[in-house]
Amino acid sequence: MTDRRVDGAAVFVCPRCRAGLSQVSGTVLGCENERLEFPCVGGTWRFLTPEREVALGRFMEEYATVRRAEGRGSDDDAYYRALPFADRSGRFTRAWKIRARSFRALIRTVVTPLERFHERALDIVDLGAGNCWMSHRLAARGHSVLAVDLQVDERDGLGAYPAYAGGAGAGSAPSPPFTPVQADLDALPLPGESVDLAVYNASFHYSTGYERSLGEALRVVRSGGQVVIMDTPLYSDPASGVAMVREREADFCKRYGFPSNAIACENFLTASRVAELERSLGLAFACVTPFYGVRWALRPLEAKLRGWREPARFALLVTTRGSGGAPGGGRARD
Repeated sequence: MTDRRVDGAAVFVCPRCRAGLSQVSGTVLGCENERLEFPCVGGTWRFLTPEREVALGRFMEEYATVRRAEGRGSDDDAYYRALPFADRSGRFTRAWKIRARSFRALIRTVVTPLERFHERALDIVDLGAGNCWMSHRLAARGHSVLAVDLQVDERDGLGAYPAYAGGAGAGSAPSPPFTPVQADLDALPLPGESVDLAVYNASFHYSTGYERSLGEALRVVRSGGQVVIMDTPLYSDPASGVAMVREREADFCKRYGFPSNAIACENFLTASRVAELERSLGLAFACVTPFYGVRWALRPLEAKLRGWREPARFALLVTTRGSGGAPGGGRARD
């Protein structure tokens, strides 16, 4: 992937049949087997097949509706460039502090060791890239990054990428330091064994089948490469996760008129579910737990004392493809 060319078909494959693609034009790639064309629209490659557009359409629409209502995004490029270390909007400061801690742990425990081992730029896929903040940060370290997401919204999705391209004005065609790709995370338009690192960027819990999704990430990672599940809610008791989902759906119904459950996402992880994934896929995960602050650490105790359900925890789950085990992890603190 390091030799990626947005005007060539070297890096991408058909997400349906995985055959190589031909260059139809400078901004269109084609699969002769499936008679499909995949255009680059406004700087973002579009790799959703027609059937997946239909299957995911309602989910994408409802997700975008909620995010717009929440006031996500900004008209200021500096807002995006400051993420995750500062929320210049002031609307989601607490959430971005958590994301910043997780990202620091990712850099220290995963990215830096891979950089030292390979002594070259890494090929990375940011799965669930959102507004591309992490792709921007990783590309700034010199790596070749694909920002993959379903949403192409200009404020909260892949369409926000011009904010990282040197402040080019509207109507221009800036070149970001990464490549935005609209794609289904279960059908990545990438050849097998083509990346060094795949990171589920607060996105794994949107999967409708963890084994299938994780298997797809493992397919595109090279032997010895790593897959990271970052910022997916973790619970000790599955009942707490189910209660969280019900609370959220009730809240969304009240606010927006729909529960936002158009697809049957798994929504959270538990230790038992992680163990199932390890057994079924032959993996071993290391759990890297950043320190999110004293107040965050005391949340489980407060919940127990008040009779509330268990609050979600966050961590990085890291596994290495083809190594027969997980990389060194343990407990990490910022």
